[in-house]
Amino acid sequence: MASNSAVDIIETSSKVHFSGFHQMDGLVSIISDQLAEEEEHGQPFVIGVAGGAASGKTTVCDMIMQQLHDQRAVVVNQVLECDLFRFLKIQLQETSKLCVYINMMVINLVLILHHVVVYADADVRLARRIKRDTVEKGRDIATILDQYSKFVKPAFEDFILPTKKYADIIIPRGGDNHVAIDLIVQHIHTKLGQHDLCKIYPNLYVIQSTFQIRGMHTLIRDSKTTKHDFIFYSDRLIRLVVEHGLGHLPFTEKQVVTPTGSVYSGVDFCKRLCGVSVIRSGESMENALRACCKGIKIGKILIHREGDNGQQLIYEKLPSDISERHVLLLDPILGTGNSAVQAIRLLISKGVPESNIIFLNLISAPQGVNVVCKKFPRIKIVTSEIDIGLNVEFRVVPGMGEFGDRYFGTDDE
Repeated sequence: MASNSAVDIIETSSKVHFSGFHQMDGLVSIISDQLAEEEEHGQPFVIGVAGGAASGKTTVCDMIMQQLHDQRAVVVNQVLECDLFRFLKIQLQETSKLCVYINMMVINLVLILHHVVVYADADVRLARRIKRDTVEKGRDIATILDQYSKFVKPAFEDFILPTKKYADIIIPRGGDNHVAIDLIVQHIHTKLGQHDLCKIYPNLYVIQSTFQIRGMHTLIRDSKTTKHDFIFYSDRLIRLVVEHGLGHLPFTEKQVVTPTGSVYSGVDFCKRLCGVSVIRSGESMENALRACCKGIKIGKILIHREGDNGQQLIYEKLPSDISERHVLLLDPILGTGNSAVQAIRLLISKGVPESNIIFLNLISAPQGVNVVCKKFPRIKIVTSEIDIGLNVEFRVVPGMGEFGDRYFGTDDE
C-alpha cells in the first residue's frame, strides 16, 4: 500500500467518488508539476461529515459542493475501501503531498472523522433506508429490517452516537437544515480565501479584508500621500489591528444588571495586560492601544540594526510585573523578523510565557512570518496584510517605505 502514490490510489479505486474536478485526466502531471514548488506549503483542511446510515450525509455534502462552486474542494465518499482511507489519513497527517492540488476535502464517512455530525431521528433514518434499499438495491423489507436490527442499529449506538458529543457542528434534519449548511459553506469560503501562510501557521491572523481596508492600504502605500493623510489612515488601520488583537485575549464570563433590571450575560476583559512598543515605529501604535485600553502600561524596546541581518538590543524599559501580564508587542512592519525575534526573546527572558505574547503589525513579509512562527510557535501574530516579500535591501515590497520616517515626518531629512 505504501508503495503506491495517493493519486494512483485515487484513480484506481472504484469505490470512492471524487467531486470537484472537471476531469481526472492529467491529474498526475498537474500534481507532479506543483509538488516540488508547493510541497512545503500545502496544508490540508478537512471536514469530516459523520452520521448514521440514511441520516443525510451525502445530501449535505452534495449541497455544500453545489454552493461552493470551487475546484479546490473535493468530496471523498467512503464505502468499503478502508485501506484507502487509512492511507489518506496517513497522508493528511504526515505529509502535504496529497493536498498540493486538493486544497480542501469534505469527507463523507461514518467513523474516521467527527467534525460534523448529521443527525436524523432513528425512525426517519430507517424509513429512508427501506426506501433506498428496496428501490436502488432490490432488497426485500424483511432482509433490510433483519440487517438493521442485527448490525446497523447496534453499530450506530455503540460507535457513532457516542461521538456526537465531540462534534464541532451538529446538523439536525440533514439536507433540510439550510441555515447550518450555509454556515458551513461560508466557513469553507473563509478558509479557502485565507492567505497560504495562515493555513501553515494557526497562530497567524490576518484581519478580514474589506474595500475600506484595501482603500486605506492604497493610501498609506502611495508615495504621493501627504503626511497628514498617511497618519490619519495609518491610525485607522492600527486601531483595527489593535481591536482584533484584543479579541485574542482570554476572558471570563460575567453577568450584569442592565438599567431595565434585566440580566445580561457577557464577558469581562483581561485585566493583566500591557503593551510593549519597538522604538520608534512601534510608538505610532501606542495611541490606538491607549484608546482601547484605558490606563494601560506600555514598555519600550530599542533595537539597533547592524548590517543586513544583525540586531542589537540597545535599551529596554518594561513594567516590573510584566511576567504576570499578557503582552501586546507593537511594531507596524514585520520584515526579516530579526527585530521581532530579539524583542520576543527579551520578553521571554523577563518571564513572559510565549503564549502570552501577541505581536501586532500592519504589514508582514512572508520571510518574517516564517522566522517568528518557527522560533515561537505559541505566540500570536495579528496583521492587516501580508506582502509579497523582501527586496535585495531587505525592505518589504511592495511595502510602504520607512514607516517611522513617514509617520513622524522625518522622511524629508
